[in-house]
Amino acid sequence: MTIAYDGREFFGWQRHGDTPTIQHALERGLCAVFGREVEVRGSGRTDRGAHARGQVASAFLPTGIDARTGLAALNDVLPEQIRVLELVAAPEDFHARASAVGKTYRYLIHNAKECPAEVEGRVWHVPEALDVDAMRAALPMFMGTHDFGSFATKAKHERRSNIREITEFALEHEPPAIELWIRADGFLYKMVRNIVRAIVKVGEGRYTVADLRRILAARDRKAAPGTAPASGLYLERVDYA
Repeated sequence: MTIAYDGREFFGWQRHGDTPTIQHALERGLCAVFGREVEVRGSGRTDRGAHARGQVASAFLPTGIDARTGLAALNDVLPEQIRVLELVAAPEDFHARASAVGKTYRYLIHNAKECPAEVEGRVWHVPEALDVDAMRAALPMFMGTHDFGSFATKAKHERRSNIREITEFALEHEPPAIELWIRADGFLYKMVRNIVRAIVKVGEGRYTVADLRRILAARDRKAAPGTAPASGLYLERVDYA
């Protein structure tokens, strides 16, 4: 399944009992449509309040179903904030997370004194003017393969490595919107939001590229600034071989 959702009313992706989460809603919807309990496995766990336009999930469904009919039936029973965009058959050994080879995230900043009500909760509102050119000049420092320990919030589960490869990093600016696009072979817990916060520090004139280089080399979360809000984060795409 390829899924889009507005995360404002959900407590993230991962199921927590009957707490409203994306995974919980999908599993309830699939149960209603196909009459059986189904476990949905996502490509990753988006945070509370984060969004997606290209999340991918896998599940074992009854054989012989018509994908178009199943897709329509599923969207009929899901909350309106969640839409399944595509439902296709995959090899039996496909796993939405383990089979992924890359992901693309977009982070959206509204850089103006006032934030329109219609985008509240879907952007990070930064009222002070940011130096967009300085922010853009900082992006190449993150490109390539690095130990991103300084930009990884400690997760509940142990990770084998902090090394990731960022293959694309771009900034688009159409005032008052600033969009950051980042693609990598994988991301650590809150890595995108932590990197965005550091780049905004550059835009505020509080950090230089040399500061970011020092933080990255430290490989220590304590060396880096805080975390950008989840409200501006969108999972745009998941890539598979």
